[in-house]
Amino acid sequence: MGLRHHRSKLKVPARLLAFPLLSLLFFVLLLSFGTPAQATDYNKESLVGADFSGQVLTDASFTKANLRNANFTGADLKAVSFFGANLEAANLTGADLRQATLDMARFSGADLTNSILEGAFAVNTKLDGTTIDGADFTDVDLRRDTLLSLCRNAQGTNPVTGRATRETLGCD
Repeated sequence: MGLRHHRSKLKVPARLLAFPLLSLLFFVLLLSFGTPAQATDYNKESLVGADFSGQVLTDASFTKANLRNANFTGADLKAVSFFGANLEAANLTGADLRQATLDMARFSGADLTNSILEGAFAVNTKLDGTTIDGADFTDVDLRRDTLLSLCRNAQGTNPVTGRATRETLGCD
């Protein structure tokens, strides 16, 4: 009789097992889907000729990095910081640069064909000799001299947004 009475005290109600089982399930799901990616920091790094094509680099920071001849073709660069970075001759064809910080960056000779720069901060960005065919500059603040220089060669329509480059720059 004593043993039988003792067994009844060892029974665990189902509701008490639910929390550990749910916690285990959550942990397994977290491992399956991964944890949210943290923004990557490439600040002040020398990444000459690096290949970032097609990568998702949202919120990454390339502040004052040397990215000369780097390849960002088709990359997701939303809200990325290129503050003071050297992007001379970089390929950013089809890159999504919405809300990016481009101030003080050098894009001389870079290719921004079909890129989206909507809402990017680029007041003091150096864009001389940059290819901008089909680029979308909607709501991008640029210095007047930079804007006039870009308007001389602005042409094309962005294939994603459907906006004409000249219109997004306010050239006409």
